[in-house]
Amino acid sequence: MDTDGSLALRFLGVGNAQAVELGSAAVVLERDGAPLLMIDCGQEAFSAFLERYGHVPEALFVTHAHFDHIGGLERLFYRVYFDAERRGRVKLYVAADLVPILQQRVANYPSPLAEGGANFWDAFQLVPVDRGFWHGGCWFDVFAVRHHLPRTAFGIALRGSFLFTGDTRPIPELVAFHADGAELIAHDCGVQGNPSHTGLDDLMAAYSAETRARMIVYHYAKHSDRDVFAQAGLRVASAGDAFALAPPMDATQAATLAQHGGRVR
Repeated sequence: MDTDGSLALRFLGVGNAQAVELGSAAVVLERDGAPLLMIDCGQEAFSAFLERYGHVPEALFVTHAHFDHIGGLERLFYRVYFDAERRGRVKLYVAADLVPILQQRVANYPSPLAEGGANFWDAFQLVPVDRGFWHGGCWFDVFAVRHHLPRTAFGIALRGSFLFTGDTRPIPELVAFHADGAELIAHDCGVQGNPSHTGLDDLMAAYSAETRARMIVYHYAKHSDRDVFAQAGLRVASAGDAFALAPPMDATQAATLAQHGGRVR
């Protein structure tokens, strides 16, 4: 598998569940400008992906099952199911704990096609994951975050390159474990926090200045929030922004660390 090429993290949208004008919070890991892995697939995010790349994603990772992060999966099903070349080949990486929740929320309807004869999962190659997964020659760490009930939401990291929290409260211990080098950290942050999301005060209190310097914040409520974050010295993502990434750690070494609970030192 080809692991060469420059990497970038592109934000398709940066808004919370009510901020439709900011787009559904989602990113794409690009290699040499081409999409390698889409992370989350809300309705607006799926539209933004099609507009930017001109085709459906070939691989997705889902952080959790709120509809602003999975609302595009039904549209993706229809686009893929009727494409003979792609049906059953779009990889959908999902934490094993999340599979039953996705089944109940999007896949349980008995006839996704009016004509019958199709199951929702027929369109995809479902890959349940635990500590991580291989894709495109890279090893991606997967870890549970703090969002609503335990083990219902998950972050993802490519050691050496980036960490994406998904929706979460502060998780400094997980950031330190999975991204203790030069990784870019894409972190959920609103001006005001709540029991399921990080607020600005939470972020400033939980992370050191050195860690915050590697952060890009997203998942906020309105355009004017960007000014508040900027005044606090934070970098803020806007829909369409792309950030260059450092090369990842050797994939085999990263997988070994994840499997044995090691750390990068």
